[in-house]
Amino acid sequence: MGLPQLVSLVFWAAVLALGLGMARRVSLWRQGQAANVNWLGLLAVPKRYFVDLHDVVAREPFVARAHVATAGGGLAALALVGLNYGLGLYSRVLDVALLLAGLAMLGGAAAMAHRRRNAPERLSKGPWQRLPYSLMAFAAAVIAIALVGPELASWLAALVVLAFAAGAAELALGIGLGGPMKHAVAGLIHLGLHPRPERFTQGKTGPNAASALKLLDLPQPAAPQAASAAGVARKARVIPIQAEKPLGVTKPADFAWNRLLSFDACVQCGKCEAACPAKAAGQPLNPKKLIQDMVVGMAGGTDAAYAGTPYPGKPVGQHGGAADQPIVSGLVDAETLWSCTTCRACVQACPMLIEHVDTVVDIRRGLTLNDGVVPNKGAEALSNLRETDTIGGHPLAARAHWAVDLNVPLLQAGESTDWLLLVGEGGFDMRYQRTLRALVKTLHKAGLKVALLGADETDCGDLARRLGDEAGFQRLAHQLIATLKTRHFKHILTADPHVLHTVKNEYPALGASFDVWHHTQLLSELLANGKLKAAPGQTLPTVTYHDPCYLGRYSRETMAPRMALKGIGIKVVEMARHAEAARCCGGGGGAPYTDIPGETRIPDIRMQDARDTGAAIVAVACPQCTAMLEGVVGPGPEVLDIAELVARAVEAA
Repeated sequence: MGLPQLVSLVFWAAVLALGLGMARRVSLWRQGQAANVNWLGLLAVPKRYFVDLHDVVAREPFVARAHVATAGGGLAALALVGLNYGLGLYSRVLDVALLLAGLAMLGGAAAMAHRRRNAPERLSKGPWQRLPYSLMAFAAAVIAIALVGPELASWLAALVVLAFAAGAAELALGIGLGGPMKHAVAGLIHLGLHPRPERFTQGKTGPNAASALKLLDLPQPAAPQAASAAGVARKARVIPIQAEKPLGVTKPADFAWNRLLSFDACVQCGKCEAACPAKAAGQPLNPKKLIQDMVVGMAGGTDAAYAGTPYPGKPVGQHGGAADQPIVSGLVDAETLWSCTTCRACVQACPMLIEHVDTVVDIRRGLTLNDGVVPNKGAEALSNLRETDTIGGHPLAARAHWAVDLNVPLLQAGESTDWLLLVGEGGFDMRYQRTLRALVKTLHKAGLKVALLGADETDCGDLARRLGDEAGFQRLAHQLIATLKTRHFKHILTADPHVLHTVKNEYPALGASFDVWHHTQLLSELLANGKLKAAPGQTLPTVTYHDPCYLGRYSRETMAPRMALKGIGIKVVEMARHAEAARCCGGGGGAPYTDIPGETRIPDIRMQDARDTGAAIVAVACPQCTAMLEGVVGPGPEVLDIAELVARAVEAA
């Protein structure tokens, strides 16, 4: 049997192995729940890979180019081998094309091998160390076949076939056995059948926001209810909820099948773990390890074969499970899930567009709704929300006490205003009341008509949802929506990015769409159109700006705060991690309430980022960021909201 026939035999054997491997992976994915997918999305895979992923992969141009050369050359080589040798055409013209594909693949794989020799800590080792060399062997075999073909000596031909078989096995066997190359096939299918197809559309915020959590179908949805001015205790769902079947996700098989597919798309590059604030603080969370634990649970077994960075303080080999076994206390510990700040830094960094935060929140829902298990002050916060419609258990009327002398009307049912200011939980905090007062005074100087809801403003439900209490969120959301629908206003304004995201991006799923502005968006516009004027020629300190996660990543607004600062003559000195890549302050996702200890605190790390710029002031645009960064002990920049800085500049004018 000659070389062409041997290559053909190996090719078809690899195709068979690939088919069997794919059948096994599909059977694993089908353990999940039904999902509403658009199968035509598979036709959009080339666009999603080359266009929609561009802003992610372009962050590391060298890696991107190497991957394109390896993957593109490999796919072309496989197709050409199948055509020329699998079908027995033996065309030298096709061999020329095969040679070019092999050279591209060899160059890309060699670049990957070089990077592996100087690999950052975040990259998984183990089989991933072998991958570049098996791909190089395949590429070299393809080049030899294309150059010499049947004229190779028998012993050399045997080596070429072995090299070709090694590379083919990496793909063909890797799919079914869970090797590194399973991400190649699973990743492409994942892009076509993504759980969040809205990530590939232009609607990044609003009704089709790619960051909005999905509604959970509850057994008895809460009916809309207008707010009570007294804020007294009311009947609400108790935790846990009695339902025919568990709510949320309690075991891997509870995920939708295309979510299980998405876990197989992980390339273990570790960009998520490098971006994770909890991991940096030494808390027991690593987003990459979490996704790999879900893969283990889907296929069954333990994490002993995991070759990446473990959860801080938790050695590898102590977790395992199966698709029909509980996730918590099997695959992962509860404190791993409660460490997440839901900042979406991992999601923003992932080159495969995997939704880590959705995974965390779904499992939290299982813990909270079924078992009522929320650590530390998280349970107290949820109890306060059920009893008083505020996180801190405050009287609702106290939410507007800070504005008693500012001549701000309380908008009653049937009345109208231009701008309705939703205060959020920050209205009860004496420090953030300074920000709100500065904002209102500035808006009055611009001649804007602003009103408050006062005691009728109940919590928007953000914290309840992030802590897994979907029932509490839906009750609070329906209640606030019902209140808002009794008022007439042109726009909603808020200084809280969590309120912004919840009302603008998540309420549409409940049938309520409002025109919602963040205060920096309004201030930047007022400064730009001259309705607010800053003092000319004033001496200004050096300022750095901290992007709130729920403004920069969730609502994709990074320019308005900077334009507002520019409008008052401030040139921002950027931190190393800023805009959509900014580091979290540690205040989101209920983290200050669950309070999982680590080696250090997330706000301490972020404040050091600010110190490194040499700035005298760190500008913020979120009440939670204000509280977290001002809570850092030791010398550091002064923390001021952009509203306070604008108010100073306008007052000086």
